[in-house]
This record gives sequence, structure tokens and C-alpha cells, in this order.
Amino acid sequence: RRALFRATLSPMADAAERRATYADILNAPAHHVAEIVFGVLHTHPRPAARHARAASRLGGELDGPFDRGRGGPGGWILLDEPELHLGEDVLVPDLAGWRRARMPQFPYDAAHFTLAPDWVCEVLSPSTSKLDRGDKLTVYAREHVSHTWLLDPLDRTLEILRLEGERWVRLAFYKDAELMRGEPFDAIEFALSGLWPD
Repeated sequence: RRALFRATLSPMADAAERRATYADILNAPAHHVAEIVFGVLHTHPRPAARHARAASRLGGELDGPFDRGRGGPGGWILLDEPELHLGEDVLVPDLAGWRRARMPQFPYDAAHFTLAPDWVCEVLSPSTSKLDRGDKLTVYAREHVSHTWLLDPLDRTLEILRLEGERWVRLAFYKDAELMRGEPFDAIEFALSGLWPD
């Protein structure tokens, strides 16, 4: 049975509170990831080694077949940690992908992206899980990102969500060393065990 998640809007910051601006991101501590979600600045240290390794390995699995078209259908542009400017929100997913039909020319000189991706992956950690599963999913739904993957390297799980209208539908949940094939990259199958530490 598919699980449904309503993408409800989060309460906006109190009118008396100052809303974060891009200047706050520029002034964030060095070696921190800074994001603005619904007017609130969120900062956290750069990902720990386990987190970074899982993201890198997942990107490696997808890059050849989907970005480069080697052993797969191609048709995608995949990036690590792009800075997305989506309205007043500034988000930095761990991985993101755009169908080449929507981004036929890659903007090599761009410092950030205003075109919402077609797919994002958030690698969960104890310090970011609540934001990744909450307000960021709401922003992605508002911007019509069609798929979100939630990768948890501590629990060794991968959750695949598809946006249907205003709701996130959980299509699949993989764990440990299972073979996985997930939208929108279901043209290939790979073992989840390749994402975890040896």
C-alpha cells in the first residue's frame, strides 16, 4: 500500500521576526551548508564522511547511465549539492537532477539554479532529517519536483517518493543490501549495499 504525505505549507515566520536573506547565507560560518526555508536560516556543518560517501556512491551509480548515457538511456544532468533559488527559498539538496529536455543548455557560469530540478536526493542525518522530511519536501512539492529520494546511511535505507498533485506518494522503501530499481531511474538496477561503508 502506498503511503501518502500531504505537502502542506509551513507557517511563515512571525511578521515581527526578520526574515533571512541571502546576506545571511554569505555570512554563515565557513564549512557550513546554509539554506533559507520559509524565511528561516538553517546552517549545519558539511556532511560527515559516512553521509558524503553514500551521496558520492549514489551519484556514481546514476552518473554513467543517466548523465553520460553509458549503459543507460541518458537524458539527465546530475549535480552534487547545487544551490537552488526557488522563490524566496534557498535549498541545497545533496544530489539533484534535471531532465535534459528541460535544461537543454547547461548554465556553466551560473552560481545557482532557479529552474527547479525534476529529482532531488536528501541524505538524512540526525541534524537535518526533520528539515529534509518536513519543510524542504513542502518546497519541492510547491516547485513541482516530481521525485524525491531520502537516503539514510545510518539506517541503511532508501525511500522513494513521487509527487502526485499536492501529495508525496511513497513508491518504495529499500534497506540494507536489497537490489533496487527506483523512479525516475528505474531503467537500471543496483544493489543498495554499494552505498554503505565496506
